[in-house]
Amino acid sequence: MKRRLILGGAASALGLSALGSLSGCASQNLDNYRNEKPVLDLAQYFNGTIDAHGIFQDRGGRIVKRFTVVMDCEWKGNQGVLDEAFTYSDGTTQRRIWRLTKHADGRYTGTADDVVGTANGQTRGNAFRWTYTLALPVDGKVYNVDLDDWMYLMDEQVMMNKAVMRKWGVTLGEVTLSFKRRVSNASGRVS
Repeated sequence: MKRRLILGGAASALGLSALGSLSGCASQNLDNYRNEKPVLDLAQYFNGTIDAHGIFQDRGGRIVKRFTVVMDCEWKGNQGVLDEAFTYSDGTTQRRIWRLTKHADGRYTGTADDVVGTANGQTRGNAFRWTYTLALPVDGKVYNVDLDDWMYLMDEQVMMNKAVMRKWGVTLGEVTLSFKRRVSNASGRVS
């Protein structure tokens, strides 16, 4: 009973939205997706040209950046290169080139110039979890922020992506993206 009163008082003091944020601390389990279809093979999906549209929301939920990405992706054996060209709504551009390695059991590692150390990820069913530290430039300074990046294959062409950005365990914001693979139709036109 005492615990319920303390939690109730904390909810009143913090407000319901803050209490809702606390419930978001629990992390997803990749194994929950092991039977989901279609099964995601990163080397198959990220092969060719991919278009993406995304937003960055601050921790209050306000959209502070919109962007598009054109990705040129290629795999040779278990080595992949994902060349990402970002264009932001304010007109700025950015480029990130991921170099990925596919390992056994759906595991992947990767590096990029603005990634600190090595990114680590794993697939299960239609999902991919990718964790890494990004060197993020802001107003002339560079901050190392942690990303917990989840991707979900919806069908052969579309994948959804949600990443949470944190510093010292505090959520700074979220990135949401929708990827769409370019495919040639019967007439040879790319859609």
